[in-house]
Amino acid sequence: MGSFSIWHWLIVLVIVMLVFGTKKLGNMGSDVGKAVKGFKDGMKGEDDKPAAQNAAPSQVADKGTVDVEVKEKSNS
Repeated sequence: MGSFSIWHWLIVLVIVMLVFGTKKLGNMGSDVGKAVKGFKDGMKGEDDKPAAQNAAPSQVADKGTVDVEVKEKSNS
């Protein structure tokens, strides 16, 4: 089997576009781009994050958050 020519790839591309449609392919491309960007952001070190993200949770709690301390119950 030889390598595929440009005509083979064009036919495959046309079939894929007919099956999935251009809108769905565009959405998939956008989703992949967002995933790559999220991955790159996640790989950055802790030093690159803003100060609010490095602060303790009690310092950044929003108004809807309740800070609770859990205590163990003894059976005695």
